[in-house]
Amino acid sequence: MRIDSALTLICLGFAAACTDNSSPPSAPPGMSEISKPSASITLQFPAEDPGPPFYTLVERTFVPHTDEWAPVTFVREPACVPGNFNLLDQLAVPQAFGCQSTVSGHVTYKNGPPPIDLVPWQVLMRGAGAVPIWFAPWPALQAALLDDVLTLAELQAMPSLRKGTASMFEMTQQPGPMRPQGAGNGKIEFVARGSLDDGTSFAVELREMGVDQVSVLRHIDIRFR
Repeated sequence: MRIDSALTLICLGFAAACTDNSSPPSAPPGMSEISKPSASITLQFPAEDPGPPFYTLVERTFVPHTDEWAPVTFVREPACVPGNFNLLDQLAVPQAFGCQSTVSGHVTYKNGPPPIDLVPWQVLMRGAGAVPIWFAPWPALQAALLDDVLTLAELQAMPSLRKGTASMFEMTQQPGPMRPQGAGNGKIEFVARGSLDDGTSFAVELREMGVDQVSVLRHIDIRFR
C-alpha cells in the first residue's frame, strides 16, 4: 500500500486538468483533517479522471498484515483482474483503466498537475459502493511472496482465504515527495468496515508512515465479529 513509487505514473493517468478554484471535498468522518496548500489544484476521479492505474493496494515494498491476516483491497473489480498478472508489480497501464473502479476520490497537487508536480500532495479514496477486501492468511501469503510473484489465482487458492466487501472504506495518503521529509517518507491512513461472504462483520484500521525512507506500520487492527 506504500504507493510513493507508483505515484508518478498515477499522475500520468490523471489526464484532465483543473482550474485553480477547484477544491476537494472535506475529509470523511474518522479521517484526519489535512490543511491543503492555498494554491492547490484538485482532480476528482473517476468523474474527471480514470483513477488508480492498478487493481489492488498490494505493493511489493509494503504488504500490511498482522500475525494472522493481510487485507488485500481491490480498487478495481476482481473479476477484471487477469489471473496471471503479478499483483506485486501493482501498475497496470492502461489495462486497469478498462476495469470498473470500486473507489472514488481526488488527488490534490500543491502547484499543479504534471508536468508541474509529478506527484500529488494528497490522495483520498472512498468506497464507490461495495469495495472488495480479501483477507489472506499471513503465513500462506508470506510463503507465496517468496518467489516475488503474487497472482489472483494464487490468492484464490489459499486455504482459509476470507472474502468480503467493505460498505465503508476511506484511505488518505500524503506521498513523501511532497512532504518536508522527502521521498520515501509518506503517510497513509486506512479505515474499512464491512462483512465477509459468510456474514461475519469485519473492521480494519491501519496507519503507516515512512521514517528515514523506511516504511513503519504504526498501527494495524483487523477484527472479525
